[in-house]
Amino acid sequence: MTEQIIQIKLNLPLGMGSVNCYLIRVESGFILIDTGTSNSRRELIRQMEDAGCKQEMLKLILLTHGDFDHTGNAAYLRSIYKTMIAMHQADAGMGEHGDMFENRKKPNMLIRAMVPLFTGFGKKEQFRADVFLEDDQSLTEYGWDARVLSLPGHSRGSIGVLNTSGDLFCGDLFDNTKAPALNSIMDDLSAAHASMDRLNNLGINTVYPGHGDPFMYNVLL
Repeated sequence: MTEQIIQIKLNLPLGMGSVNCYLIRVESGFILIDTGTSNSRRELIRQMEDAGCKQEMLKLILLTHGDFDHTGNAAYLRSIYKTMIAMHQADAGMGEHGDMFENRKKPNMLIRAMVPLFTGFGKKEQFRADVFLEDDQSLTEYGWDARVLSLPGHSRGSIGVLNTSGDLFCGDLFDNTKAPALNSIMDDLSAAHASMDRLNNLGINTVYPGHGDPFMYNVLL
């Protein structure tokens, strides 16, 4: 069976745009990449169910990084779908401690206090990952012919996933809210540029960003 990519676009609070989740249908079931914010929970589950993803069919929740607009429903989905949460260990503390800035440059205290309120990330949304993903790790054990790529820059533990068709799920390394580009919010810009350089010879065709519509990789070259 050829894999199917289902883009789920969820609104962010207060009209602050949208965030993407990607539901990947493979022969053995489904893999969900990122989970949106908790305020969009009902819509996320509706779209998952419309795609045919029933509780026993979700094999893995894969988080591209620890930001709350990507992890806000991870704990809840794990509890009802009885599946595992996977992410890079460098970002794991964000979900465990409810601090999106744990391994980043620290903003002022007001911003640190407001972010969980804005995203709806409270105590119930905190979680410990079940699986720590590493660079170049294969995902075939979950039924997907794809591999993990370490892509730090937006956060230390940012990862992407590249399948054998050349589809790259890049998290927040790139976005396409106005035009395909490097995400404007970077914790380490030099690391982000190194991540970009790494991608150039990997045969990427289509990029699936965390924000905005998918685009052809060659527009970035």
